[in-house]
This record gives sequence, structure tokens and C-alpha cells, in this order.
Amino acid sequence: MDMTPHAYFQTLRPALQKRASTALAQGAGVRKDFLGELNKFFDLLEQALLSGNPSHLDSLLQEWTSARTQSDLQEGERNVTALLNQLIQLTSEAARENLPAAEALPLIGALTPIYLHATERVTTYENETRLNYLQTEIDRLQKKAERLDRSKSNFISVAAHEFKTPLTLVEGYAAMITELLPPELQQIHNLVQGIHNGIHRLRALVDDMIDVSQIDNNLMSLNPQPVWLNRTLNLLQAELESTLKQRKQSLQVHPFEGSKELLFADPERLYQALKNIVSNAIKYTPDGGRIEVDGRILPGFVEITISDTGIGIDPENQEVIFEKFGQLGSVLLHSSGKTKFKGGGPGLGLPIAKGIVEMHGGSLWVESPGYDEIACPGSTFHLLLPLRQGMEENKLAKFFSVLQR
Repeated sequence: MDMTPHAYFQTLRPALQKRASTALAQGAGVRKDFLGELNKFFDLLEQALLSGNPSHLDSLLQEWTSARTQSDLQEGERNVTALLNQLIQLTSEAARENLPAAEALPLIGALTPIYLHATERVTTYENETRLNYLQTEIDRLQKKAERLDRSKSNFISVAAHEFKTPLTLVEGYAAMITELLPPELQQIHNLVQGIHNGIHRLRALVDDMIDVSQIDNNLMSLNPQPVWLNRTLNLLQAELESTLKQRKQSLQVHPFEGSKELLFADPERLYQALKNIVSNAIKYTPDGGRIEVDGRILPGFVEITISDTGIGIDPENQEVIFEKFGQLGSVLLHSSGKTKFKGGGPGLGLPIAKGIVEMHGGSLWVESPGYDEIACPGSTFHLLLPLRQGMEENKLAKFFSVLQR
């Protein structure tokens, strides 16, 4: 009477189990009681052979996969797959050494689909646990990043408001000194004027810190009013005239379709955003360079483009420049300067501009071929603003409708 693969396996099992325990017990470590786990595996393997159903091993394999350590998950180790591959190899070796070929071949043929199923299951389980681990890590890191960002935003807000009080005192005392000084003490007047200049820069920095904090916490409020875009751009051009002369640069504002449109926006905040962008263009354009403002009408929007002949921005940094305190290059080489070429700054101008534009329902982005201080490929900032047909505040809308009668 011919024996079945199950009977062949029963004959082979003692030798296979001894071989496996010797080869795997040291260092495999799926469980502390490894020999017990190994015995359970062979019991289920026998059941799978007897029934022809390979899924008998699924629950044990899933249990082994779930038992992987945090280090295994962190490093992406596939311990159970490696263990299963060793068991497959040991089974084949033990069958060849302990059974006649007429028994070994049918047994290996019967075990092959079971082991293939087990391999597929283990791969699936390990992938699932690895993905779950990665998702948990991503969620943890995201929450940590959010906490850090909130802490940074809170620090900016507190620091800015704390700076305002002593800054106001220094400004007040400096003004008093100026009034008390006799006119003939010109040298002292010059020194006090230097104090005033420093106070002015500090106040501008504090105001920027407060603005970025308000944007982060959605606390900045807008005062929408009718705004003629061309007038805003002309006013900006006039204010920056002396700076442009110092840098021997030109700022040309082209008349474009949409420049005479009446926008409903906060005039001060919109002016602030435009000034920050143009000032950035001046700073990163060499002396003698050119800045141009142009635009066009799009469905529901007006697009303003601010182009320069500056040093450009690498594609990987075109998002970084809109992050608060975003700095390109080494901070060790940082040097302060509002308009001098490549002069450093706190890195708040463009983030504030982006925040203001987005609060208006628009968007701000930059395009540049890349960074090159020799070729100066330049950059183009795109500012998209909605063409609103009315005021969002009902009282103001009613007020302006009365004026237009």
C-alpha cells in the first residue's frame, strides 16, 4: 500500500525538527519559547498536508509577524520571511538526506504549494505591519512638528510683544534727548539719529514678527476697501525711488489689462505684500539690474508678475523662501541689510506677503530657472488676486453703493 505525503512527513518530522532546532534556535528568537513555537509550526504543517488546506499556518505566521520588535519595524527587518525561507531549505535538505527519492519527491511536491502560500501570507503580514508602523511614525512626527510650529509661533508672538515696551521707552528717551540737545552739538545729534535709525529697524522687525504670528494663528484682520491697483503700484515705485538710485537699478511698471481694475482689498496690507516682494527683488538683483512689474486678466482674477534680473532661485528652494525665517545658504554668513545686494534679513518678508495674499483669497508663487550669480537668470513672482464684485462686509458695501448713486 502506497504511503501519503502526510505519512512521509510523519516519518521525516523527528529528523527535521532536530535539524531545525539545532540550526535555528540560536538567534532566530521569534519567541522566547522557540522550540515550542517550532513544534506548533510542524503540527500545523501536518494539518495542512492532511487536509490540503495551506491556510492552517496563517494564524501562527501572523502571530510571529506581530511579535517583531520596535527595532525590527524601524529598520524594516523581515525576520519571519527569513525564518520561513530557512525552514523551507531545511525541509528540502532533510527530505533528501533521510528519505528515499521515491518518498522525498512526493513530499516536497506536496509541501511546495503550502510553503508558497505561507511565503505569500508572511510577505503580506510583514508589509501590513511595516506600513502601519510607518503611518504611526508619520502621525507622531506630524504631531510633533505641529507642536514645534505652535511653540515657535507662540514664542514669536510673546517675544514681539515683549520687545515693544522697552523699544517704546528707548524711542521716547531718544526723542527727548533730541529736543534737549542744543542745535550746535551736531555730532551728538548725528549719534542720536543713529539711535533713531536703529529703533526704526527694530520696530519694523517687531512689527513683522507680530504680523507673521497673526497670520500663523489666523488673527490678522483685513479692512477691505476699493483699491486701484495702478495707483498702488505707482505709489510703491515712488517710495522705492531713492533705494533704486542707490543700487543703480530700474523699476518699470507696465500698464497692463487689469491694472486699472478696482479691487476690493485691504490697501495697506496689499501694499505691504507688494513692497515685500519688490524689496526682495531689489535685494537679490545686482547693482544696475532691472525689475519689471506686469500682469494680465484671468477669469475671476488679476495676475501681477514681478520679474527681476537677479541671481535666481534653485527649484528646491522655491518653497523654502516662503517659510518663516527661511534662509538660503549658511546662516554663519548672514549679514543684515534692507536693500544691499544679498543683504540678510529675518526671512519674514515673503512669508508675510504670501499670508496676506492668501488671506485675500489669492495665491503667490515664484518661477526661476535656477541660482547663478554670474549668469543671473532672474526670478518671476506671480501674485494672483480675485476680482471681487462687491465688499464682503455688508455695511461697507452699503456705504459705497450710496456713494456711487
